[in-house]
Amino acid sequence: MPDLVQDLLQQFTTAWWDSDTHRPALPATFTAQEQAAREAHLDRFTNTISAEMRAQPRTQDQRRSAQQRIMQAFATFSSSALDFQERHLDVLLHRGFPELGVGFAQMARRFDPTVAGSDVFQASRNAWTMSGLQVLLGQPIQLTPAIFAYSMLYPYSDNYLDDPNVPEATKRDFNARFARRLQGEPIAPANDHERKICDLVAMIEGQYDRGEYPQVFESLLAIHSAQCKSLELLHRAASPYEVDVLGISLEKGGTSVLADGYLVAGSLTRPQAELTFGFGAFLQIVDDLQDVEGDTRDGLLTVFSQTAGRWPLDGLTNRCFHFARRVLQSLACVEAPGAEPLKELMQRSSVMLLTNAAGAAGRFYSRLYLQELEGHSPFRFAALAARRKKLSKERVSLMRLIEAFATPTDAEFTFPEGISTSASR
Repeated sequence: MPDLVQDLLQQFTTAWWDSDTHRPALPATFTAQEQAAREAHLDRFTNTISAEMRAQPRTQDQRRSAQQRIMQAFATFSSSALDFQERHLDVLLHRGFPELGVGFAQMARRFDPTVAGSDVFQASRNAWTMSGLQVLLGQPIQLTPAIFAYSMLYPYSDNYLDDPNVPEATKRDFNARFARRLQGEPIAPANDHERKICDLVAMIEGQYDRGEYPQVFESLLAIHSAQCKSLELLHRAASPYEVDVLGISLEKGGTSVLADGYLVAGSLTRPQAELTFGFGAFLQIVDDLQDVEGDTRDGLLTVFSQTAGRWPLDGLTNRCFHFARRVLQSLACVEAPGAEPLKELMQRSSVMLLTNAAGAAGRFYSRLYLQELEGHSPFRFAALAARRKKLSKERVSLMRLIEAFATPTDAEFTFPEGISTSASR
């Protein structure tokens, strides 16, 4: 696994530097009038979400009805504002994605009644990524112990390591114990936080035998190693030549989704490993662009925070578009029945993610670049900013809605393999 990771890291580092910095040919342009019409659909969708947040469903029937209204509103919005076709909506709404999200939230609450709604939401994003990989790898969408456990490790480990308020020595001690547990050694957890992490690793061991699926656990050690290296990104005073910011970022993102793949399938072909590593590397780059404002303020080193405020992000963002195109060429290896609509969505969403992230960080770009880029967005950047601001004021209500969906039902949730939460722990 270390050799595979280093080989993939070199492959996608080369792909990054080979990607052009000139403006790419982007699909679809929108007039201001077309954007305004699509923003009206966006308003109707967000108003529906706001209404459900204010209503706060309490009973199981109310939660089921609220979920149906949200899904219907999403379908209308996606087809009207984003031009999703029936085949796209089918894969998003009728293959099991919504049920997996609700089941994940309820399982998270059973596992840890004190877990915050924001952490559940963050973890569920990775669970959805893994369910997407199930589609690409020809598997049914279902919540497995490995998907639940690995996704929940994010709020318990990744966020802890990214917290600038936790002393570096404390993080290194934690990392050493975590690595031993991932290697299969029994350890005495230092606190309840570490006990939960050990329980989650045990859930993965319940699904995958270490002797039969060694690469599953090697992939977990690979992302853990990348997380340890990412501590170097907290050295705010470092110059661009002291820390391999790009390499660390690509390795962290790449190994994260590489592990997703192994935890979904147990094993991967080389083309599948390239797809998962490359897509994870791209998602990390997007995440860094989305967080450039806060990372610049907090001193966290990324390719964007090191550039922002010194030079415009125009050329760097162009490179991201070209890099995404190179990464998604790996989708050619996917031949699973019914995967084509999801492949199309991945191609389209890569452009939308980068475009919206750039629009949100507008002060770091030249005015001309933003004007040209905005023409390829279904929504005007100022309109998106206004709606983000509105939703941020309703964050508490949103977290309460997530808490409502996370409320466990009377019946004990059972994984497809028949492993319950209590048995795994």
